[in-house]
Amino acid sequence: MSVDPREPHRKPASQGSRIDPYVGAYAARAQGMVASEVRALFAVASRPEVVSLAGGMPNVSALPLEHIGEIVQQVVAEQGATALQYGSAQGDPVLREQICEVMGLEGIDAAADDVIVTVGSQQALDLVTRVFVDPGDVVLCEAPTYVTAINTFAAFQADIRHVGMDEDGVIPEALEETLVRLAAEGRRVKFFYTVPNFQNPAGVTLSAERRSRVQEICARHGLLVLEDNPYGLLRYEGEPIPALRADAPDNVIYLGSFSKTLSPGFRIGWALAPSSVRAKLVLAAESAMLSHSTFNQMVVGRYLSTHPWREQIKDFNEMYRERRDTMLTALDSLMPAGSTWTRPQGGFFVWATLPEGLDTKAMLPRAVNERVAYVPGTGFYASDEGRRSMRLSFCYPAPEQIREGIRRLVGVIKSETSLRDTFGGVSVASADGGNGPTPDLP
Repeated sequence: MSVDPREPHRKPASQGSRIDPYVGAYAARAQGMVASEVRALFAVASRPEVVSLAGGMPNVSALPLEHIGEIVQQVVAEQGATALQYGSAQGDPVLREQICEVMGLEGIDAAADDVIVTVGSQQALDLVTRVFVDPGDVVLCEAPTYVTAINTFAAFQADIRHVGMDEDGVIPEALEETLVRLAAEGRRVKFFYTVPNFQNPAGVTLSAERRSRVQEICARHGLLVLEDNPYGLLRYEGEPIPALRADAPDNVIYLGSFSKTLSPGFRIGWALAPSSVRAKLVLAAESAMLSHSTFNQMVVGRYLSTHPWREQIKDFNEMYRERRDTMLTALDSLMPAGSTWTRPQGGFFVWATLPEGLDTKAMLPRAVNERVAYVPGTGFYASDEGRRSMRLSFCYPAPEQIREGIRRLVGVIKSETSLRDTFGGVSVASADGGNGPTPDLP
């Protein structure tokens, strides 16, 4: 059979399927692209009758929306010809200077030339992975870790290895042991990814003593640190701890974002990297999307220069502190014996672990039927872990909704515990080993 060279090459239909005729044509890296458990919950969580303790959506109702509307009008009227035009892949230079001022609150002394603005910190994570990771390279992450980081690393065919953590963050001895073992195996580790402040999903903070130890271990092994810090300024108690990047400017790539301290709708994040790495990230950004939204950058820049944004963060912190305290009080009062949970000093999340024999993923359909949503712990591991755990978010619901959500959730947990005891130590929901169907979510 002759092939017309003008026609695009297609694999034989037999390599496809009735569901997806292109399945045989996808690149190998596409096999790692899967829907996250967090994203899949958004449709359910948005139903008005469901109390969502799932997604980490900032409560933008506390923003000065009228003032932001005025800023938008001013940018169009005064800078429209520039704001509506293409811009630099590195980002607006004025905004990059302002980002350095923001990072200074956590002890970082940075130059605007080493900052690259990104479409949220998620794009920064993607660009760093794109620049550093070849298929089969090892990436180290905390256990558990940010679900979309797992998806990003998997999409670039990284071998994701977890390092244990506790209430004080990642365990330095576990990090050292993992690096020694991988070196003995001849494996190539590209970087250690960490969310050191009010970690997503566990809510814990890496202690000051451990920070210095982790930095020493990584420096000795020549290992790059990827510090993701979207929650650092959302502290509700305790003293601020300098960022990892503050003490190791040559060994840390720092990722930041305005999504939590301003609004996710602007999609403005950034990476602070050593100069040589920054140049590679700019080239990767150019190939990915040519340039960012100049308009959004100018709006955020004008907000930072005309609004008391430090006071705005204090307002956020007061609001989120009340919500956190409400959730912890409800958990203290209602959760059954054998359950444990973290007590975050800031951020958005509490990590809860249920009694033996329960499976939070298998339990989720019953919880949704009882009009409460959470994120099962399995989504935060690259391995088959986290079945007894769940992430609970307190940032978006009002305090009275949080109390009601925990009440509904505890009712589901007690029902599952009763069924587990009735059926010989295994709950009905998890009798298939936890591999049963998840809710019918898009």
